[in-house]
Amino acid sequence: MQPNALLDALLAEAGMSHAGLAAHVNQAGRSRGLALRYEHTAVNRWLKGQRPRGQVPDLICEVLGGRLRRPVSLDDVGFGVPGQPAGPHASPLSGFVDRAAALWRSDEQGRFPLHAAPALTGTPAVIPVWEWENPPEDADVSRDGPLRVGPGHIEVLRAARAHYELMYRRAGGIATRARIVRFLGSETAPLLRGSYPDDLGRRLHRAAGSLVAVAGICAYDSDAHGLAQRYFHQALRLAKASGDRGLGAYVIALLVNQSLHLRDHRQAVAFAETALRAAGRHTTAALAADLYAMQAKAYAQLGDTTAALGCIRHAEAAAERIRPGCEPDETGYVQPGLVNVQVAEALLSLGELDAAHEQAAAAVGTPAHDRGRVHRLAMLCEIQLRQGEADRAAAAAAEMAERAKGMESQRLRDRMRAVREQLLSSGCSGAEETARLIDGALSVPL
Repeated sequence: MQPNALLDALLAEAGMSHAGLAAHVNQAGRSRGLALRYEHTAVNRWLKGQRPRGQVPDLICEVLGGRLRRPVSLDDVGFGVPGQPAGPHASPLSGFVDRAAALWRSDEQGRFPLHAAPALTGTPAVIPVWEWENPPEDADVSRDGPLRVGPGHIEVLRAARAHYELMYRRAGGIATRARIVRFLGSETAPLLRGSYPDDLGRRLHRAAGSLVAVAGICAYDSDAHGLAQRYFHQALRLAKASGDRGLGAYVIALLVNQSLHLRDHRQAVAFAETALRAAGRHTTAALAADLYAMQAKAYAQLGDTTAALGCIRHAEAAAERIRPGCEPDETGYVQPGLVNVQVAEALLSLGELDAAHEQAAAAVGTPAHDRGRVHRLAMLCEIQLRQGEADRAAAAAAEMAERAKGMESQRLRDRMRAVREQLLSSGCSGAEETARLIDGALSVPL
């Protein structure tokens, strides 16, 4: 059973206790000739994911709708058709906002084990991407709400995104996730539920979608893949509402990266192709370079050398077209050297060690923030070990460990552990000393 975060959020919004809901459901049932004797323990079971029988879900909607003074549907309380959960695009935009805010609240409070939720696979994982690409579009995203939203509010969201992205790069996703989720619940949700015309609303949804995407990145970096996926899907829905195809393609690039990590290489290829096709001219040079490079990595893992090399050529050509100042904030992660390290990984999978080393060395020789440099050094170290250059690999690993100190990132920890094991297996003279340096970087508690 999956915890019912939607019901939990509505109870909090209505200011109703578990015992209070049970009593009101019993009372509403009597008006229909039902003899119900629910207590707070039944509500606890509903919140854990149990679906009540018969007319009770409708009674819960009636009770909460009366308290909140608005219609409340079965989907709104988490009691939609069993086995067919509503996707982020399946309800009107206002309903989606309520669902998103419920997730943010549950994640912040840690009341349900969202962190351990597995990633969706198969059709449920694909539907949000398909719905982003295809009609219908949102004809009007205006809304009447209690808070009047202005341009200044949108600037606050944009500034928050920049702040949390920088924090993620410096401290890691584990340290950043709680802060950004708290901001989503306290600041972003009230704005999305506020009052705004269509044109301002599209800018608002764009800013919110970009911020939610960073929350997904932090969840991914914390090894919470199911939760990260839900944030990415939310960001994709907000991108659709904004009408910004480029933002949607950026979010799909995040899903491609996650698919690669989960070793779903066919899905990575398909998602990248969808982003490139659907965004078209709205795909910037930086984003195109990253998408093609990730496709190359996926094709290399699938053993399709021709396709992988073709994507490498496309990635390198796109990288040459990148112009500073002509990219949106979201693609700032495509820094000089990023495509090199992506290409190096693809070439390594293809067994092209010399070419992979050349690309990895170029990536390491290009300035980058500490997080990016850690990944680049790890890739160079792995290639050097494969080439039999263990001493040089140990030097790269030592710098990697120094750069990673203080970062709370599960992804970086996994990468460093892998390098440590490879070094120790190599038997080089400096392996044990470098392993101790890596252990020191790993000693920071998460």
